Amino acid sequence: MRRRQFLGLLGAAAGTVALAGCDTPGQTGEMVRSEVPIPEPFRVPLPVPPVKRPVRRDATTDWYEIVQRPAEVEILPGVRTQILGYDGVFPGPTIESRSGRRTVVRHHNRTDVPTVVHLHGGHTPADHDGWPTDLVMPLGGAHQHQSHHPGKITQGKRDYVYPLDQPAATLWYHDHRMDFTGPQVYRGLAGFHLVRDAVEDALPLPAGDREIPLMIADRTFAADGSLSYPAADHAGHTAGTMHDWVEGVLGDVILVNGAPWPELEVVGARYRFRVLNASNARRYRLTLDPPPPEGPQFVQIGSDAGLLAAPVEHGNIDIAPAERFDLVVDFSSYRPGQVVTLRNAFGTGDTRQVMRFRVTDRARDESAVPARLAEVTPLVPPEDAPRREFAFTRGVVGDRPGWVINGKPFDPERVDATPRLGDIEIWTFFTDLHHPIHVHLSPFQVLSRNGRSPGDLDGGWKDTVDLRPAEAVEVAIRFTGYRGRFLLHCHNLEHEDIAMMSTFETK
Repeated sequence: MRRRQFLGLLGAAAGTVALAGCDTPGQTGEMVRSEVPIPEPFRVPLPVPPVKRPVRRDATTDWYEIVQRPAEVEILPGVRTQILGYDGVFPGPTIESRSGRRTVVRHHNRTDVPTVVHLHGGHTPADHDGWPTDLVMPLGGAHQHQSHHPGKITQGKRDYVYPLDQPAATLWYHDHRMDFTGPQVYRGLAGFHLVRDAVEDALPLPAGDREIPLMIADRTFAADGSLSYPAADHAGHTAGTMHDWVEGVLGDVILVNGAPWPELEVVGARYRFRVLNASNARRYRLTLDPPPPEGPQFVQIGSDAGLLAAPVEHGNIDIAPAERFDLVVDFSSYRPGQVVTLRNAFGTGDTRQVMRFRVTDRARDESAVPARLAEVTPLVPPEDAPRREFAFTRGVVGDRPGWVINGKPFDPERVDATPRLGDIEIWTFFTDLHHPIHVHLSPFQVLSRNGRSPGDLDGGWKDTVDLRPAEAVEVAIRFTGYRGRFLLHCHNLEHEDIAMMSTFETK
């Protein structure tokens, strides 16, 4: 689809936006309402996901074991909810790795469904990237695999090998099963994977108890306390959601690290927050209320795939599903006893707020945000750089409404692009509605947005870029390291499942 052809689609998109499920500003999706009483915000402390310890180590490699299993947990106070969790917790345990040091994670599937694990943001060989039909079947094999495109099937367990030849960054791992990523991530299969390196170690950034990952995710709860997801088929044989939620599933409870609207006690000092939007479809505009009496609300030090070259100050942060922002917040100008709410300007009702900070005391702070952070070499495409265009739009998938790329639904047996390793290419993404676009294997740099300069939040190395309705974004990308099949897709998980993915094969 060429640029001129797409102009007509963009004109039609204005009407399409009105038809989409957008009862919440800034969203493409429909709300699912909870049937259980919703708790009052700010009544539970912020939990921090446990850090996983390797089962063994040698000179080059760390080995981990994670059990994917159902568990009953207390998410809402006094209510028991069954999840699927890595090690039976949500979020899953955090893995911390060193850049260039190999990590091997053995996943045991003791759930009731086939699973696939994708290390989102990982520079990973194709065999270990989480191809959506390379399934790990449940232990015992009770679930009947229904795919017409069988991949490499293993029974009960699988080792995923991650070379992690990449800079320090906030990565995350999650389920990536074809047609069922949405419900399986919704049920809890998501966790952080942090990569550290010597460049980051040398910076005087907040650390220890003042470095905190924040996984933000919205969920809805049924009357019995279970997670309420409008699956087309709760038996797990038919892909996607019920018709009314094809645009995306929005929950009415905001969870941070698995807790509803939690509170964190902080001292008057700088904190580093690794913020991940792990929602299926919801976008957030994050702001602090009240803003700090002095200085910016947020200082961004990193993006999806690593540190920025220099810090950037922001008054708010727009974050789409799968995006990560590495942020420093300075609480030193707030008075002890003051409360500060992290709000969501894209929300309505209770979803207007995310969590709260309570400043307990003043504190000595030896951290700093230096003017230079890391070396970020610009990707400069040559004049004859290969160009590819991808249109993310509504379409027909089988006999039902769905989502397509360049007019085609995902087919794992079809390859849509064959970039050469080492070449810098220019890829242009066009959208009809909100689509967060994720590219596997290698990060990219945003060159332009709607023919103009990149946005304030587009800087650094990205692996997911937030596109609003009727937008066009150009990115420069260079694939390195590994040949094979990889994915390009929308990270609105309902769009991904019905069936907004495309395969490229590096040569």
